[in-house]
Amino acid sequence: MGVVEDARFGGIDLGVWAEFEAATWTSYPLLFRMLDDAAVAAVLWDRFLSSSQRAVIAEGLGLGMEQARSLTALLAGLRELGKLVPGFQRRERGAWERLGEDLLTGAGRISQVPVEVDRSSMHVAFGVLGAFGFAARGNSSPAVRCAQVVGGMGGRFLQVDVAGGAAVRRVAATVGGPAWRELRARYAALVRYLTGAVMVPERVSVQAAVLMTGVGMLAGRLSGQRGHWLEAAHMPAFGAAEHFAGARVRAVEVVGEAELERVDLEPVPFATAHPHLAAPNDLQASLMAQLPGLVGEYGVGITVIADGTGSGKSVGALEVGRICNGGCGTAGVAWLMPTTATTDAAWETLEAYVRAHRPERVPVTLAHSRSRLNAAYTGTWLTTEAASGHADPAGAMTSLMPDGARPAGIPAPAEGGSASLDGGAREPTEAGEWAEAREMTAPEGFLHGQDAALLAQFSAATIDQAQMAVLPVQFSALRLLALSGKTVVVDEAHALTPYSHLQLLRLLGWLGSMRTPVVLLSATMPSSTSSAIVAAYLAGAGREPGLLAAADYAPAFPGWLFAEAATGTAHRMEATARIRHCRAQTRPLRVTMRAVTYRRLGDVSREVDPGERLAVIGQTIGQVAREGGCAMVGCATVADSQDTYRYLQRSWPGDPGELVLLHARFPGWVREQRTSWVRRALGPAGHRPDRLVVVTTSMLDTSLDIDVDMMVSDLAAIARLLQRAGRLARFYLSWQNTGHRPPWWRPGHLPHLTVLQPLGAAEATAVPAEWRTVEPAFLLHATAALLQAKNYDLQLNVPADVQDLVEQVHGEHSPFADETANLRRLLAGHLERTMAEEHLSDVHLIPPHDRVSALADLHRQYLTAGQAATRLGTLPRHLLPCYPTAGGELALDRAGTQPLPDPRYLSSRQVRHILQHTVPVPAAWVARPAPQHRPPASWDQHPLLANLVLLPSPARDPAHTEHYGRHRLRMDDELGLIHDRVN
Repeated sequence: MGVVEDARFGGIDLGVWAEFEAATWTSYPLLFRMLDDAAVAAVLWDRFLSSSQRAVIAEGLGLGMEQARSLTALLAGLRELGKLVPGFQRRERGAWERLGEDLLTGAGRISQVPVEVDRSSMHVAFGVLGAFGFAARGNSSPAVRCAQVVGGMGGRFLQVDVAGGAAVRRVAATVGGPAWRELRARYAALVRYLTGAVMVPERVSVQAAVLMTGVGMLAGRLSGQRGHWLEAAHMPAFGAAEHFAGARVRAVEVVGEAELERVDLEPVPFATAHPHLAAPNDLQASLMAQLPGLVGEYGVGITVIADGTGSGKSVGALEVGRICNGGCGTAGVAWLMPTTATTDAAWETLEAYVRAHRPERVPVTLAHSRSRLNAAYTGTWLTTEAASGHADPAGAMTSLMPDGARPAGIPAPAEGGSASLDGGAREPTEAGEWAEAREMTAPEGFLHGQDAALLAQFSAATIDQAQMAVLPVQFSALRLLALSGKTVVVDEAHALTPYSHLQLLRLLGWLGSMRTPVVLLSATMPSSTSSAIVAAYLAGAGREPGLLAAADYAPAFPGWLFAEAATGTAHRMEATARIRHCRAQTRPLRVTMRAVTYRRLGDVSREVDPGERLAVIGQTIGQVAREGGCAMVGCATVADSQDTYRYLQRSWPGDPGELVLLHARFPGWVREQRTSWVRRALGPAGHRPDRLVVVTTSMLDTSLDIDVDMMVSDLAAIARLLQRAGRLARFYLSWQNTGHRPPWWRPGHLPHLTVLQPLGAAEATAVPAEWRTVEPAFLLHATAALLQAKNYDLQLNVPADVQDLVEQVHGEHSPFADETANLRRLLAGHLERTMAEEHLSDVHLIPPHDRVSALADLHRQYLTAGQAATRLGTLPRHLLPCYPTAGGELALDRAGTQPLPDPRYLSSRQVRHILQHTVPVPAAWVARPAPQHRPPASWDQHPLLANLVLLPSPARDPAHTEHYGRHRLRMDDELGLIHDRVN
């Protein structure tokens, strides 16, 4: 019987099943499931893929667009073909007994080894594709690559053993007799016929293969949803052609319901897209004037924006994204940040930008390990009461503070309002308007999945979510698919360790090979780092690495650079505009270094000597304590921040709420609310308190739009100090003569950063051992040497003087490296550790695209997402503080009003509630948990709860400490998690 006849009603056996519901004995035909996958893949090609992604696939196949679309649909349709084998079909006895007599008698001996569907599909697809005329000569041949695409849609690329498991004779002996083989061939021919994939590709590039695999993965997820296939299973049986016609209609619906369709934002004026700005600054205007012509002439490339903190780099990145999307065929923005706190802020910025265009519906997603704890994102503030205008959604955070009180000087947010994108408060709106605004961008259903969030057209994510795309983990191809169709913005790239930096270089190489525009933002990036990042991208785009090594790809600071992929040429901001911008953005800064003795507080009542670190901090912020203003104390470690807070409490003259402690080891809901609260209070539109001191760690260092009048910091690398100083008098220019400053801020006052230099017995810099885990000791010593060379008092203009200071410490040829024998020794150790980190990172990375022979090279290692670290030494465990009740049960609060849920099934709301109470800690701290530290057994099957470690604390004994081997942990309601170690 021919393929045309097979497509008709009753033309082919539909008894082979793909899905089976035992409760109702409902069976869904395998052929229909294959056609569903193919139909969804075709719709994803039309509505989800960007034109640049379609071009990469078509050129990688050597086919026209229509035939590339058809082949992509065909391969997606073959992903389930491995179920047409006796071993799989016999899994459900009821469905097995419905098979035709020819299949039952021709099944042969059925292996007891469970069928691995992905490998089975790959092996049978290899033979089917060969019969279609696909060449099978080596690892990169079309038959081998396309078979690996089919198998890879299950999550990992597998090796096609042409002479072994994939050989025709081997397949014939293990997956059924002639009747099974014939039916597989007829099913495959039907899918090919209905998708129109008549052309045979002469080649299959690695990039095309990865993108097609990602499309197949996504199609399988959508068509495999129970509601999608069960409805079709209950319909009367009909022919394959009729089913495929209906499948295409349902595919449009399912892709639409998943909110994966790409939407063009309507053009709006600059002031509408960025309502907090009346007009672009000189750098932004330069980008908007020069870049469209460059993109129009040369096409895709990488843009580097180097500018001072608070100067509008984010707005510049959004404008670059708009220009590149219009000229390069991409759609949307993926914004990558180094930390969860900065990612939350970037999500708010991106969400506001999209909403300003007034689209009917464009989801903006947030992707990081704790996104479920972001109340603004999950919509937990949008309650029934809020919608009716009777609640304070944003103000809910203050009722969750440990003391139940709002810090003094910070009024309640406006009714129906919420945190703004720039750190201030949104203008008061009616609750209905607020809800309507959220409806424009709030993702629903499918995009709420953690690994699906990146698929949204607009998404903000921690950079590790993107780095997983170049690690050999399951579904890495789906992440590359998600990233490659958008403009990718990498913010604060200087903050990465060597381990993570190498992963970023590999990722950018892949993005360059896939014609993905990239924007790099930084305020403190050495020129050598900038050049290396741009060179990695251009090498991926096909430029000669040898020529790139000698090229200079660092923009003049402040300024921007566009390196186009076509030739590797760098185009820079016009000099006159750059100079004008630098002058317009200039603000003064004074940095002084004070020698201190480092000593932990210990007993809170201990007498502190005048020269100690704690005493100097108290003296320095004394002016704020006496006369008002806002100050920030940046501490090296969490323990130091807790000591500092406890010491300042002893003599604090005002309301206790004016002294705030913020670090990463509070429970998630406390940390989120305090961070949001500080951003609102110190943002450009916030109700600034008369007096406030924030004691923190590095949480507020980067990408947060807040302003303090005074700052004290522990010694840190010069780049970190300059980033931290970006929060000091951030609104210096816009707030001149506005009355926002305290009385002691008189005309001519220089914003002042005091840096504390710990000295040892030899009156030389002595970095505490605990600080060396935060930053390399060499950078701290080199920074101290730099400030010593400036007589401990440095006056500079930002941004003009920033780059020179960064180069002196972080540059490739730092002049401080050879100053003393101690610095030379420290530098040698620093370089040795850097090389070790780079080696470890390189071991886990997938190879560059041009070094891939078989696609299985991308998954030579077998790593889970939990094993594949994106930062060395940062595989944290999550600690859950809990409190025994009088009845012997555990609760999430000391009062015992929130019992620990232990049902068989946990709702998403319960899971989120549990996670909101967890604290991330290094795995070594809880490496030896006792039985009482293990979570309820019912949580073992939940991926987000299985690895939690309990921290039980008697409700009536706040000083109780739990032992985990040598580590002792205690949750303090005011200070957060307190850790010490028994030697």
